Order: sequence, then structure tokens, then C-alpha cells
Amino acid sequence: MNKRGLFARTAAGALGGMLLLGVAGAAIADELGSDDVDVNVNIEALEPVGALTMSVGADTTALTEVDSGDPEVRQFNGVLPTVTVTDDREEVPADTFWYVTGQSSSFTAAGAPAIGPEHLGWTPALTSDDSDGDVAAGEQVDTVLDEGPDAVGLVAEELLAIAPNYGELPSGSWSANADLFLKTPVDVAPGAYQATITLTLWEDALQ
Repeated sequence: MNKRGLFARTAAGALGGMLLLGVAGAAIADELGSDDVDVNVNIEALEPVGALTMSVGADTTALTEVDSGDPEVRQFNGVLPTVTVTDDREEVPADTFWYVTGQSSSFTAAGAPAIGPEHLGWTPALTSDDSDGDVAAGEQVDTVLDEGPDAVGLVAEELLAIAPNYGELPSGSWSANADLFLKTPVDVAPGAYQATITLTLWEDALQ
């Protein structure tokens, strides 16, 4: 008998058996333990390329009494702090426009009846020199003690300024303010009154 061939066949058979045992062992392996690894990543927000923003020059203003020209009415005048709108966006959505509105709360004072916002009016005006017709001021809003269709006061949101987008929304910076006037009956209760005008910048789309 060829002993070399016998040894070779025997070795091959043994190796095959070991391989079969290895496969069987993998198939019935028991889980001895496991653990978790948390993966964290901090993804920063991309900086916007420009923005449409509004700023107000001051957070307070005062009204002082002036001659109303009417013996039945007391009048108090002041100026709304300058409101600045800046649009430095590189890409502006098509057919959009922006506008700024103002709305007043009631005037209140300790121990005195409130004076409603219908008693406060304003006359908006642009204060920037380079509007070129791109931005327009709102119309005057009179008080309830005046006459006419605009004698409603700042009860609801009234227009301070608007960029109406006659073709393309301009980029740049524009400013506006308003002359404020409060009118009350002559017998108004004395007191240190305070109210808040809420200014809001809006962006809308042409229909």
C-alpha cells in the first residue's frame, strides 16, 4: 500500500472534519455579551445669506400737551422712534413685498379710566433720503375725536411704510417714523398714562 497516499487522504479527511465542526460551532454560538456606542455629531446651522430685518431706534417716547384749537379737546403730541427696515438678501422670493404696521394698546394710569387706542393717531413719514419710490409711507390715521373715514385711531394694525414691489423687491435700508397725537375729552382724568405701540414687519406675496 502507498503509505504516502494513505497519510494524505487521512489528513484531508481530518481537516474536512475540523472545517465541518467549525461551521457547526458558528451556527450554535451563544451571545456572551454586547455593548452600545453612541455616535454624536453637531451640525451647525448655515448662516443665512442676508435677511429682511427691522429695528427701532428706541423703546420709549413721550407725548406732551399742545394747543388743540378746540376747547372741548386736549391734545398731546410726540414722535414715534425711527423704524429701519433692511433687506440685504442675495435672493428674494419673486412677487413678494414687505410692509410695517403699528397698533396701540389702551393708555392706562393708576386709579383712572383707560383711554382707548382710538384716541391715538399718527402721520407716517419716510426719513431716509434714498427711497427712490421703492418705499412709501402710510396714510395719516386720525383719532375718534376727528372726522372722516380715517378717524379710527390705532385700534387695528395701521400702515407705517410699505415696499410695494412694482416689479422687483429692492435691496437696501429705509427708515420711517410718525408724528403721534393723542386727543382726549377736556375732562379726562389726570394721571401718568402708559400705552404700547406694537410695530410688526410683514412679508407677503402678490396674488
